[in-house]
Amino acid sequence: MATSSLAFAADDLLDERFECLIEPNTVVKVSSETAGVIDEIMVQRGAGVKKGEVLFALTTGRERAAVELAQAQLDFSQRKVVRNEELYQQQLISIHEKDEMETESQIAELELKEAQENLKIRSIKSKIGGVVVERMAAAGEHVGAAPVIVIASIDPLHVEVVVPAEYFGTIKKRASALLYPFDPIGGEYKARVIVVDPLIDAASGTFGVRLKLPNPGYRLPAGLGCEVKFL
Repeated sequence: MATSSLAFAADDLLDERFECLIEPNTVVKVSSETAGVIDEIMVQRGAGVKKGEVLFALTTGRERAAVELAQAQLDFSQRKVVRNEELYQQQLISIHEKDEMETESQIAELELKEAQENLKIRSIKSKIGGVVVERMAAAGEHVGAAPVIVIASIDPLHVEVVVPAEYFGTIKKRASALLYPFDPIGGEYKARVIVVDPLIDAASGTFGVRLKLPNPGYRLPAGLGCEVKFL
């Protein structure tokens, strides 16, 4: 009986269209890992960004000065090591003194790397490719852990569908589907099932399905309603 019911549901599924919602596959709120004053924001709302692209930068006066100081200290310590190598060969300084100078040089090198890293993190880069959907601060503002830029990744898109429980077991992962965005977009697009919720919501008598929808050139906007037909 259960097998028969499932077969009828599978037949009905091919004739049904279900309402759905097109969403970004990821939304990232970008903040700075260090506090500071925003020097410049490089992107506007609606702009496309690539992974690794600089989104905004904090002021860097102190950090640049710290790098220059650390570089000067490293250069001095390295010259000191070179000058005293001959003295060591002539046994005019001890192995302890030689080791101490070499250690100072190694410490200076580490301090330079730390200063360079502190400067580097003042330029905040995007971890994903996508579209800027919101700017939450402006140049001249002091920021900490609060988000400054919000980026949505919209290629591919995710499509969320709520399906009646009677179709549970008829929709399989990797199944194909046809998507029909509402006006003003319209058209027909191919998508693929990537998630089928393993649980049924008792209150609504439904379960969730997620589809992956390729979106080259950002031809489709996120946030649009749609209908979907499973194949």
